[in-house]
Parts: sequence; C-alpha cells; structure tokens
Amino acid sequence: MMRVLEFIVALIIVAVVGVVVGVIMPGSGHVERSLVFGKDMRQVYDVLNNFRRFEDYSSLRQEDPKIQFKLSGKAYGPGAEISWTSDNDRISDGKLTIASADPDFYKVDNTVNEAKVVWNLDNDWRGQDKHFTLDLERQGSRHQLTKVTWSYDVAYGFNLVNRYSNLYIHGDPDSLIQTSLGNLQNVLAAVPNIDYGNLVPYIRPTQPTPMLVVSSSIPRSGGLAALDDATATAVKQIQDAAKKLGVNVVGPRVIFTTNFGDQNYTFDVGMPIDATSLTVAGQSQELTAPQPPKLGDEDAPAEASSAPASASSAAGAKPAGPQPGDHDRFGRLIVDNNVRAMLAFGGPALVGVWNGTAAGVPQTREMLKAYAQTHGYKFDEVTNRLYDIEVQPEAKDKGGNITTYAKYDVYLPLLGDDVPEQTPEQAAGIPQPTLEPAPATSASAPAASASAPASSGTATAPAEAASAGQ
Repeated sequence: MMRVLEFIVALIIVAVVGVVVGVIMPGSGHVERSLVFGKDMRQVYDVLNNFRRFEDYSSLRQEDPKIQFKLSGKAYGPGAEISWTSDNDRISDGKLTIASADPDFYKVDNTVNEAKVVWNLDNDWRGQDKHFTLDLERQGSRHQLTKVTWSYDVAYGFNLVNRYSNLYIHGDPDSLIQTSLGNLQNVLAAVPNIDYGNLVPYIRPTQPTPMLVVSSSIPRSGGLAALDDATATAVKQIQDAAKKLGVNVVGPRVIFTTNFGDQNYTFDVGMPIDATSLTVAGQSQELTAPQPPKLGDEDAPAEASSAPASASSAAGAKPAGPQPGDHDRFGRLIVDNNVRAMLAFGGPALVGVWNGTAAGVPQTREMLKAYAQTHGYKFDEVTNRLYDIEVQPEAKDKGGNITTYAKYDVYLPLLGDDVPEQTPEQAAGIPQPTLEPAPATSASAPAASASAPASSGTATAPAEAASAGQ
C-alpha cells in the first residue's frame, strides 16, 4: 500500500513540476534565419509578395514530391493565398495568406532600403497567430545586394502543452525556413539581373492574326543601321508578296526575336494581312499557327503540300528543296523563297512599352522576362517568341535629327491556364508611358509614384521620350 501511495505522490509531484515549468516557459516562440542575395530588392520583394513561385523554392516539395498546391485569392500582394494537401504526416495540410506588404510595390525603388512581407500560416503546428515575417534590407556598397531575414512567430497563450512545443520550434519551422532560403537563392539566380522598376507592364489578350513573315539575321556590330536596312528589305519583300497574292497589309511591322546573340541577331519581320487563307501554287490553303519542329527535323525537308505538281515534276524531275505551297519545318506556308505565311499571336501576353530608338527594345525584352519570372508568369521564348510592334515610327527633320521618337509595344507571350487578368501595375491604375502628354493625376495616386515611368512629353521633346521606360 505504501508503494502505491509513493507512486501517486510521485505522479503528483511530477504533474506539479510540469505545470510550474509550463507556466514559467515563454508564451510565444520565435525563430529566424538570414541570407544575402545578389539581387535588387524589388526582384526579391516581388517573388515573396506572391505565391506563384512558392512551389519552386519551398522545402515542402522536397519533403513530399506528391504534394498538391492550389493558388487562390489575389494573384499578387495582400490577399494572395496558397494551400497544400499532403499525405505526409510531417507536412499534412496547410495554407499561407499574404497579410501585409510594406511599402506598396510601386514605392519599392532605389530610395527604399527596407521592406517587409508578412504571411499568415494555417496548419497543424501548435499555437495561435502563426505567421512568417520576411524582412528585406538593401546591402552592399552600391546597394546591389538584398538581405532577407525570414522569421517565424507563434503565440501559445496559457496552453501548457503548446508552451512545451516551443522546445521543438527549431524543428519543422526552422528547417522549412533554412531550406527554403537556399532554394530561393537558386530561383533568383535564374532571373536576369536587371532593374525593371520603371517598367509598367500590362497583361493583354491577343487574337490569332494572319501574317506574312521574312526571316533575317544581322551582325550585332552593325547597330541600328543594319537593323533598319534588314527590316526595310523584309518589308519590301512582304509588300511585293502581298500584292501578288491579292491581299492587303493592314498593320505595322512586327519583329519576332529568334536569337539575340553576342555576335548576331536573328529575327523574323512580319506584317499582318487581311486574309486567313491564301492561294499559293494554284491551291487555297488555310493559315495555321507555327509549331516547334520535331527533334531531329532541323535539316528535314518541308512537308510536301497537295499543290499541283510543277511542269518539271510532271516530267519526272523532283524539285530541289521546298517549293511554294509547301510548309517549312515550323508548319508555315511557303509563299516564295523568302516569304512565309502563318497565324501569329493568340493568347495572353505581357506587354511593355518603349519610347525611344530601337536600341532600347532588347533591354525592354529582358525587363519583361525578369518581371515574368519574379511574378510567376510562365513563358517559353523558344516556342512562343518575344516580339515587338512599332506602333509609331520616329520622325526626323530635313537635317536627319529626330524630332519624335518611335513607340514600341514589346510582347512576351504567356503560357498556362492560370495567367492573371492584370498585372499589379494594371490593377493599381498606373498608366503605361506614352508619347502623348500625360493627364493630370492626384498626388496620392499610384501613378505619381517614383516607380512609374516619367511621362514622355510632347513631340518637341524627344529627349524626355527617350527616357521613358528606362
């Protein structure tokens, strides 16, 4: 009997000690880890202020390759959500919600040295008010680095069991932060290291458009003069082909970038026409969208069309190479030796504006790619090439001096079924740069922020126009 009483007394003592220790233990938990990234703070901020890249850097995918993620809420900023389901008991189900982001994205420019994004966490970890805080700080002699401090905070209240769980806060929360920071380093390393703070991109739908195109290539050393000459030659060939086909050119020239290499620039010049079917080699054919060539088809002959055989082939001689009426390896209709016909565009695209000479278009393309990567927009520049449209040509006086710079719309086609309807700039009402005088805006409006490009000025001030979008 004494042994039973001793056992009971021992249990009571242990329980009392456990309660006392639990009361003494802190009512909240905190853990943090830091890492310095060789990226501009705006790029890091944009990746963390949406969840479209979370799957790429979160450690959850490494712990459970079969985990399922689902985006909901807003596409960017406070209100954006991501949830996940997992059969892994260590992960289970959960959800993150962006609770706040300070300052607003359009204020994150080179004058801002600190920023903060807060994610609320809903999962089976013990405690209440669980959230991650991501503090960003510019570092480096030229402020070209960004330090990210990723912390986890939780409140335990007076729940003694939850307070004891603080002993394990350096387990799952700490591991998730440490691994995810390392993965984030890899994700950001693939983003072009370019400042896109003054870019105001919009997401716009595009419609399939019949077009005649001519392929061209110039040495980079030739500069704008070589580009202008090659473009003028291609435009002349397209106009001549359109006249022979009996169709009309109905829009400005378009340049599809194939490869902007170190030595050469390879591209297609296109112009839209008013017919979706063309009669070539005596047969009417419907235009179709180009397709990526099959592996190993680089040197394969074009598909033979059902067009009537030429006189030489009728006599038994096989024509040398693809003929008008055939299709090239991209599935484009061959009109003549240089001109092809296809359906271009179709689907959503990220659109940026450049006001200035054509020399600024390549930089705008790089800005769009970096912006798309940090915002989680999917694209493939090999199968869906970037293109630019000269919306307004430049004007020169009799002495050859530029009086009005050209305006280019630069397009990055986007892929997938989850493309947002608008970019954050678009949703905030920030106008894209224009060659027209900008309308008066309220000083408190987002358009007046430092990150929005300066309005381009009038035709008499080309220097101002050139600076827009830089």
